[in-house]
Amino acid sequence: MSNSIKLLAGNSHPELAEMLALRLGIPLSKVGVYQYSNTETSVTIGESIRDEDVYIIQTGIGEQEVNDFLMELLILIHACKTASVRRITAVIPNFPYARQDKKDKSRAPITAKLIANLLQTAGCDHVITMDLHASQIQGFFNIPVDNLYAEPSVLDYIKNKTDYRNSVLVSPDAGGAKRVASLADKLDLNFALIHKERQKANEVSRMVLVGDVTGKSCLLIDDMADTCGTLVKACDTLIEHGAKEVIAIVTHGIFSGSAREKLSNSRLARIVCTNTVPVDIDLPIVDQIDISPTLAEAIRRLHNGESVSYLFTHAPPI
Repeated sequence: MSNSIKLLAGNSHPELAEMLALRLGIPLSKVGVYQYSNTETSVTIGESIRDEDVYIIQTGIGEQEVNDFLMELLILIHACKTASVRRITAVIPNFPYARQDKKDKSRAPITAKLIANLLQTAGCDHVITMDLHASQIQGFFNIPVDNLYAEPSVLDYIKNKTDYRNSVLVSPDAGGAKRVASLADKLDLNFALIHKERQKANEVSRMVLVGDVTGKSCLLIDDMADTCGTLVKACDTLIEHGAKEVIAIVTHGIFSGSAREKLSNSRLARIVCTNTVPVDIDLPIVDQIDISPTLAEAIRRLHNGESVSYLFTHAPPI
């Protein structure tokens, strides 16, 4: 990599930042990010970044921490802008507030649009993210947004670590049908759909299965697992309809609130997530897919002015 690139990392996911630095063959720049006693965030950049191509690695995680990490990112961007860098790219594997992408009821805010405005106002020139909850969020920005996909890495995992030839792909809701249909076409498998009705956010009241899963291993595909209520209920629904086993595969394993308890008591054979966010659940059913090669290759290609679209269908070797 050229010496004119700098990698900066906030406190949200230091392990991923180290993996990206190792993959790119460049060290992480010296950055101090800490909080005053009144919880105000302070940032100090410990080396010159003038006229450099800067990539700031920060993801959206946690229950209370997500707002602190978002503020860290905005202040880091602003600090780089005032230090006269050439270009600032925010690498945000899990985009915060992505589920608040539309006005679905009266007086509801479109918070994802607000986050886009904040990033641009702070001075961000480019965004790299992965599996946006709603791809139209890219349209909230007036700067380029590269929305990478975990699908190629997920395909490799399914082919190498599951008995996928006797499987059915399942979407836990109508919104994920396109994602599951794409995977099903590439694997030449059938897919099923679960229709869910919600009483309120993060609480599913009823599920109806559309499709046949009798005697099959079900691969339950979603973009994120938060409280895991949807996945656990979907698993129960599939087993009640004759499924042999259920493996959940998600991109963002957030696992907040009562997720640990629900997973411990669930009938899931396995839950697989990528490392877009740090996972601190040590249950034996939890497995991880490393997507740092994809993110690192996106950074390398962007810095060198190469096409990023290759990564939409190919996973770089680990």
